[in-house]
Amino acid sequence: MSTGSPKGAIKDRPWMFRTYAGHSNAADSNRLYRTNLAKGQTGLSVAFDLPTQTGYDPDHPLSRGEVGKVGVPVSHLGDMRTLFNEIPLERMNTSMTINATAPWLLALYAAAADEQGADRSLLAGTTQNDLIKEYLSRGTYVFPPAPSMRLTTDVISWTYTNMPKWNPMNVCSYHLQEAGATPVQELSFALATAIAILDNVRASGVVSESDFPKLVGRISFFVNAGMRFITEMCKMRAFTELWDEICRERYGVEEERYRRFRYGVQVNSLGLTEQQPENNVYRILVEMLAVVLSKNARARAVQLPAWNEALGLPRPFDQQWSLRMQQIMAYETDLLEYADIFDGSKEIEAKVELLKEQAREELARIAEMGGAVAAVESSYMKQKLVESNSKRLAGIESGDQIVVGVNKWTETEPSPLASDEDGGILTVPEHVEEEAIQRIQAWRKERDDNAVQVALQELRAAASSDDNIMEASIKAAKAGATTGEWGAALREVFGEYRAPTGVGKAAPDDNENLADVQQKVSALSEKLGRRLKFLVGKPGLDGHSNGAEQIAVRARDCGMEVVYEGIRLTPAQIVNAALEEGVHVIGLSILSGSHLALVHDVLDKMKESGLEDIPIILGGIIPSEDAEELKKAGVAAVYTPKDFHLTEIMSDIVRIVDEQVNETV
Repeated sequence: MSTGSPKGAIKDRPWMFRTYAGHSNAADSNRLYRTNLAKGQTGLSVAFDLPTQTGYDPDHPLSRGEVGKVGVPVSHLGDMRTLFNEIPLERMNTSMTINATAPWLLALYAAAADEQGADRSLLAGTTQNDLIKEYLSRGTYVFPPAPSMRLTTDVISWTYTNMPKWNPMNVCSYHLQEAGATPVQELSFALATAIAILDNVRASGVVSESDFPKLVGRISFFVNAGMRFITEMCKMRAFTELWDEICRERYGVEEERYRRFRYGVQVNSLGLTEQQPENNVYRILVEMLAVVLSKNARARAVQLPAWNEALGLPRPFDQQWSLRMQQIMAYETDLLEYADIFDGSKEIEAKVELLKEQAREELARIAEMGGAVAAVESSYMKQKLVESNSKRLAGIESGDQIVVGVNKWTETEPSPLASDEDGGILTVPEHVEEEAIQRIQAWRKERDDNAVQVALQELRAAASSDDNIMEASIKAAKAGATTGEWGAALREVFGEYRAPTGVGKAAPDDNENLADVQQKVSALSEKLGRRLKFLVGKPGLDGHSNGAEQIAVRARDCGMEVVYEGIRLTPAQIVNAALEEGVHVIGLSILSGSHLALVHDVLDKMKESGLEDIPIILGGIIPSEDAEELKKAGVAAVYTPKDFHLTEIMSDIVRIVDEQVNETV
């Protein structure tokens, strides 16, 4: 066992430094990228806005309020060209967090690289391209599982031939942990996803048996690391060992380099707190240690959230702070001079073996169901995530799980970090959406529409056949087709999909602390003449449904009748559901920054339908000034991440409905 590096030994190269960035428009995001690269960032990680992620143009009704909010809108080749202006793609490593529209964004990227004169064989980077976890956690899926698997396979096989340095899929367990996954669930669900994809590719025959090991070597992972440092570090060691085992035993991969567990990481954002947000700096540092200290399980690329992400969109300074944290760890410490410092530890070995054993058991259960896709369609995996997240939140509520500044040591001094005029966050101005609509309308007028229609017809034909979707997508990109047109063409062929919510089958909470609220619900229901009915709605394109699911489950456990139809609803659909279901209260969940536009739309449509007497409550990442504006407009209550006592929220809902009933009697 090594006790240190020999004198004159060469240090390991540091991991790739990234920040997850993109906002407002392609030009502003390009300036941010070039600034971050000048500060020492070594790779790009592109955040796309929700319309881009779900295949809509900025002027589509569902894009209302969402344009440029959680990422950059990329609607056509002109946007992609602007996004990477003065950034030589042949020499850049670009990660794109894109899933349902991954073939399209990769087509735009390849088309932009062609314009730069780049050699496609030198293009390096990653498309996330993991639809299974979208059904479970993040919610930016579009198509049903079968065509989604086909599109994933098309990207994998096309890049293998045309962009051999590109990682065509990033099996993403990051969002599973954000949705409440335990370490064992993160291990097993992610590995089950990788198995499902590779089995599908192998069965398709698009890659020869002799080349298949090389293709396995191009699959990468994107993981999460939370606050339980030892467990998280052991999880990463378990990941590397289990993946090696699967590659050898299931796929017969003999060369060690093709069995390596290659992963990037963004450390946990779920645990970042709105209360005392300066504490998040320490949390991010501790979480980063779990993925860089163990050499045998060290990340290939690291991107860190900013301290203020629980408040809103980080500013350039906030991103710089996270970048500097990585650089200090890599260049000022002696971390990269040593072999793995955990090898030989009995505690570490025992924990890794336990995680592997439990993950194998879960993988076996999923295999018995027919694999990851079947476990999605049956809602098994989603149900398990909802249950584990419920347990996590219950532990915080009870105080069994201490969160500093939230449920213990809550006394605090005012933070100067968030006292600036901007409130400590970057706000995307409302004119961004209007300007994006103007730009895309101008783009459509200036292009050759006949060429676009021909290309889109070829795209539909490819989707309807067994042809790989990528060449038709690149042709459409170069002809001037838009993201929304690509999405619409494939929706015509594949249809759309609504994944199971997992709420109905989640185990009930028999916590005795619910008894008081259950009695209040029963008393109010008797006054109403029927069971108190609560509609939980997610308007717009925000697919982060964890909060909405937990509210729905807790309301059910408190005795309310709950109406929850999942993600991606228009204000009109929510109001229509309220009318048809005869609900007593509506709860809206919005985390994408689109709350002002969407809530005002809901309020207007409620008034038009004669439902203005039904109280509306709102939950999400809502700045205080926006909360006040919405309350003045008629919202009964606004809850943000600092309001973690779900049972108290249930009690509030009963009070709000009761007061409304008394006013109308």
